[in-house]
Amino acid sequence: MPRRVWAIAAISFGTALLVLDGAIPTVALPTIARDLGVSNAAVTNVITVYQLVLVMVLFPFASLGDRIGHRTLYQWGQGVFMAASAACWFATDFTLLLVLRAFQALGAGMALAVSAAMLRQIYPSAKLGTGMGINSVIVASSAALAPTLGGWIVGHAPWQTVFVVAAPLAVVSLLLGRALPDPKPRDIPAQWKSGLWSALTMLLLVGGMQVGTHGNVPLGVATVLMGVASAVWLVKREKGRENPVLPVDLLAKPVLGLSALAAIACFIASSALMLSLPFRFEEGMGYPPETVGMLLLPFPLTLLFVAPAAGWASDRIAATKLGVAGMVIAVAGMLLLATMPEQPGAFAIVWRLALAALGFGMFFAPNSRLLIGRAPPERAAAAGGLLSTSRLVGQTLGAVVVGILLAGGFGLGPTPLYVACALAVVAAACSLARFSQRDSAANR
Repeated sequence: MPRRVWAIAAISFGTALLVLDGAIPTVALPTIARDLGVSNAAVTNVITVYQLVLVMVLFPFASLGDRIGHRTLYQWGQGVFMAASAACWFATDFTLLLVLRAFQALGAGMALAVSAAMLRQIYPSAKLGTGMGINSVIVASSAALAPTLGGWIVGHAPWQTVFVVAAPLAVVSLLLGRALPDPKPRDIPAQWKSGLWSALTMLLLVGGMQVGTHGNVPLGVATVLMGVASAVWLVKREKGRENPVLPVDLLAKPVLGLSALAAIACFIASSALMLSLPFRFEEGMGYPPETVGMLLLPFPLTLLFVAPAAGWASDRIAATKLGVAGMVIAVAGMLLLATMPEQPGAFAIVWRLALAALGFGMFFAPNSRLLIGRAPPERAAAAGGLLSTSRLVGQTLGAVVVGILLAGGFGLGPTPLYVACALAVVAAACSLARFSQRDSAANR
């Protein structure tokens, strides 16, 4: 038990720094653009480069972690992240900043690729849902803290500080890392070709979406189509291979494949909700930016309380029952938000948004527990990479959906919320389809 507590602390600090580093720079973007003399459109690459590199490396690093050891790769990742974060203090050139952000994402990808597999080893199988719930609390609280902390830092210190602030958490995670589980590395061959091919495919798919969202639609569509073709060829290559980098063996299992698809749909829905509401509140309803931030706060705060409860419940109640009930509640909350009067008042917004967050919170931890817990033990790292990739791809697609609706003139009204509702229904349908599978009662 003492070692388990220290291991949980190490994973918690590591998770917090990854979430903070992904979210905290957002509030500093206008200051960075002004200080480095770049346009507002260009400075968003500070965020997109991080996301793109992260989603590219998750599957290859999950495979590498099986070869060299999960704890070893996790510690290497923390070290790379810490060094890149510290170097950001000296970033006075935009190109250098983007390079350092890519190295931050590289280190984060090493750690994130194996963190879910280590969570499975830290917690007994009967308590895995509780562990996923605790991890969700860390994610939600870090996401809630990031905008406030980032705004305070930009107002009182050089903007470079927003990239350095997570480095101390990496130091703590490294110091506590000796307590992390360290299963024996597996004697499997290196798969460099599959790893590079997987990274290139994600670059084309996710990069194409981001290019299209930033205005170059023809190039974006062409890039995505090349990514689809690359993915089809890669799937054909990976089928039948032992320990494939792209986890087609896991996706072929209906329980895991449907869980991943449900996760993507749910993350698209939640991302579309949270990205569209600021535009509706500020430009559609006339709220000032500082008020908009407060109006959005109930979503992460609600998740902060719901996530551990849902994780604990998923150790006792079927994940599908919790997930479908959560999506019904989320749809109800989003429909109430969509049909609000033009000037609803702060309280009317807050309780509706909290209701939607309650529904999403009931879905995330149980679905994650099922995806991680039902994978074969030797493929736990691949399942963790699949879960993290589903989250990042869902969030990227959510941004694409909102961007398309805004460009078409539909982003300031209820349309994004109706789209989010439809995607929540897809997530619920995937959960129900998963429930109908007869592999075993544990699948449910």
